[in-house]
Amino acid sequence: MQYRRFGRTELQMPVFSCGGMRYQHSWQDIPQWQIPRKNQENLDATIRRSLDVGINHIETARGYGTSEIQLGKVLPKLPRDRIIVQTKVSPKEDPKAFRMTLKQSLQNLQLDYIDLLGIHGINTPELLEYAVRPGGCLDEARKFQAQGRIRHIGFSTHAPTHVIVDAIETGQFDYVNLHWYYIKQDNWPAIAAATRQDMGVFIISPTDKGGHLYNPPQKLVDLCAPLSPIVFNDLFCLSHPQVHTLSLGAARPSDFDEHLKVLPLLAQADTLLPPILKQLETAAVEALGRDWLRTWTVGLPSPDKTPGNINIPVILWLRNLLLAFDMQEYVEARYNMLGNGGHWFPGQKADNLNSVDLKQAIAQSPHADKIPALLADAHDRMKGKTVQRLSQS
Repeated sequence: MQYRRFGRTELQMPVFSCGGMRYQHSWQDIPQWQIPRKNQENLDATIRRSLDVGINHIETARGYGTSEIQLGKVLPKLPRDRIIVQTKVSPKEDPKAFRMTLKQSLQNLQLDYIDLLGIHGINTPELLEYAVRPGGCLDEARKFQAQGRIRHIGFSTHAPTHVIVDAIETGQFDYVNLHWYYIKQDNWPAIAAATRQDMGVFIISPTDKGGHLYNPPQKLVDLCAPLSPIVFNDLFCLSHPQVHTLSLGAARPSDFDEHLKVLPLLAQADTLLPPILKQLETAAVEALGRDWLRTWTVGLPSPDKTPGNINIPVILWLRNLLLAFDMQEYVEARYNMLGNGGHWFPGQKADNLNSVDLKQAIAQSPHADKIPALLADAHDRMKGKTVQRLSQS
């Protein structure tokens, strides 16, 4: 395993983290005695495999159902100075409610302290305000920090880049969990802002949200050769020293294996990545055209400024991935979450184009004349069953 300084926390963070949202028994809280023994044994084995390969950062959240309470049966048995434990608690308008939820998290984990607390899901300016206003959630967390029960405080986010940057520039957080990987690089300005603040940078879900790379289409496999899509994406992310760790949402002990192949390749990133990046770029240009790739984001409105709350940037992005890389399964899953993702994945699908007038909203786009047709095409290609966030299932 390789380790990187996690910003001003001074923690030596493994370049991979063991994310805790896929090995738990249930997304709903249930009593410990109702958790099947086989599931608990699998979680135990996953954590021990993680430690065996040097991944000593164990990350979970209050919103991950039974994850915390199941980890509370494992973590206290491990040498405390060998593990870095992180959980996350969502901000609430009522700081007392936040405090009670945080207290429950700490009780579930059965540890004297946690190394990292994330304010979970600062996805809107309103939620940022709940966190940082005087007497808000961050002040409540500081009380636990003063008692020695929390060492460092950061935040996790699925927000637009400008909201993430605003949160970073408050100067009140030690680290950030955010999305950034090959297929979605919009948040680089937020990573740059975090680097200026000497914050830890943790990448959320590079394998799942980063393209369902555990089940890639053959075209993407071919374009990433001689690496697998997982190894390519890991290497792409970790070739940037500003990135400190990638979350691996392991559901079983073997889920680490493909990722570990990247470790001996890190020193060769400057040689291995350019040919693959060129192959991917060439495929995208052939499918979409260089002018479109250079300008498609210009002048696009956010969902809250679009009739029908249609998420035009996300829909066009997904269409790009489909045409360039044949990522049908991934784009269908993401597209059909629109309308059901709340502030975690905002906006609506393009299934009601006949009932809205987008002309004014897209007037600043150089492609305004063709965007309605492209949205209709995207809907036809990606429509399917409604998809829920895992925590809603």
